[in-house]
Amino acid sequence: MEERMSQNPPMCIMDLISLKKAGHEIMVDNAFEINEVELDHEEHPFQAFLFFSRFKGAVDGQSYEFKKCYSRGCTHNLCPHVSQAVMIANRYLQRDFAALEKAGIKVDTKLFTLEGMLSKFEEKKDQFVSTLILDDYIHMAKEGNDISIHIDLENFAAVENFENQKEKRMFFSANFSVTHLKEKHICQKCFSCCALEDKEAEIRKARDLANRRAAIIYEEFDRVKIKYNRAFFE
Repeated sequence: MEERMSQNPPMCIMDLISLKKAGHEIMVDNAFEINEVELDHEEHPFQAFLFFSRFKGAVDGQSYEFKKCYSRGCTHNLCPHVSQAVMIANRYLQRDFAALEKAGIKVDTKLFTLEGMLSKFEEKKDQFVSTLILDDYIHMAKEGNDISIHIDLENFAAVENFENQKEKRMFFSANFSVTHLKEKHICQKCFSCCALEDKEAEIRKARDLANRRAAIIYEEFDRVKIKYNRAFFE
């Protein structure tokens, strides 16, 4: 199989891995952002939290920086409860750490924590959602389980609250409606984001990155024979 084309400076985890395989010297550090957003859903806005990891470092001494959204949490049934979102974010983050380390890239494997988060919400122990992620269903399909997934893509705007400012951003996200043993479960992934005020070229770059990440997931679905609809952002 041909190596996927990579961007330099890197825009995502796959770029770091491809550049390392091509012989470049890669340095990686990551820090966390847990930002509150105001989302519009059917004309009814609600509060949610996005869990980001900001990756920065150097490729052959040249600095780079990008961030990746790992989960979204809220107290509504529109997305997982915050406590579950933290665990889901960490599982996806651990997968990326494993991929980086397998490629020979050293990284400090620090994770998201619940500290300071659950104090914003009442405990809802009887309303916990499943913490299964797409990797779990891929593994189950590999073992012979019948898995089907319907994919709905969404571009949604949100006001992201940083420490000293608010910024309107566009998020390229997907809802994976998984059917297994006649039960349904929603997995959500944010593939990329950009500022709403960005130039068209930057928005297109964020959309292309989202499609690249989606294509990698579809390759995995194909390998384990998961039935799904192939959807890309346009």
